[in-house]
Amino acid sequence: MSDTSSQTVFPVFPSLHGKVVLITGASSGIGAACARAFAASGCRLILVARRTERLHSLSAELTKLGAEQVMPLVVDVTNGKQVTESMATLPPTLRAVDVVIHSAGLGRGRDKLQDGVPTDWDEMIDTNVKGVLHVTHAVLPQMVQRDSGHIVHIGSVAGTQPYVGGAIYCATKAAVRMLNQCLKHDLLGTRIRVSSVDPGMVDTEFSVVRFRGDVERAKAVYAGMTPMSADDVAEAVLFCVTRPPHVNVSEIVMLATDQASATTVHRR
Repeated sequence: MSDTSSQTVFPVFPSLHGKVVLITGASSGIGAACARAFAASGCRLILVARRTERLHSLSAELTKLGAEQVMPLVVDVTNGKQVTESMATLPPTLRAVDVVIHSAGLGRGRDKLQDGVPTDWDEMIDTNVKGVLHVTHAVLPQMVQRDSGHIVHIGSVAGTQPYVGGAIYCATKAAVRMLNQCLKHDLLGTRIRVSSVDPGMVDTEFSVVRFRGDVERAKAVYAGMTPMSADDVAEAVLFCVTRPPHVNVSEIVMLATDQASATTVHRR
């Protein structure tokens, strides 16, 4: 597994310079890759995650990459009160959030429902669904007031394709997919855009977290095939955000070339 950025050189979009971009799950994986991608265009970044050391290390890197301003926020997105209070601490230069990227999320285990662990269910639902709701609820009113903004959900092919042992994780990603669609209806008539980027197999810490640190089991997920990288997904997010204002990319579904569906994978 690889959770560090490759040496991808992200394109620079002058139109993004100075834009305020809030990224959840920013300390690793797709969230960190998105932070690097938007730093290259001189954005002002709000990095939301729970791991303090990683956030501060990434912040220094992003400044070197060109970010105009970086603010790490050690926040648990499952805690609505904490999310709201943290948003209130933002300095004036970061209060008008232009883009929200919901990257915080996780899977736990591959048990069938009848063998599942309810505390694992709670963790997935609280992070993957409630976390998205808490952050959106905290940021969206000022977007509506300004009639400007873009919300990007990092979904998954698991939101539309079931598999054995994925009941709760698939259900949470299906919820995100429907939330993405409903939010577009709620915001119809405003200039706020809503997108979902739904990847298949991406080589990050996801499987290590899912299997609670079992590195060998996690490696087996990607054995014999070439998965996507976090940078690949970050480039898709950039694509969504940099379309002309009259264009809303509602959904991008991404699969590795070696993957035909959630569970159909060619291995060499």
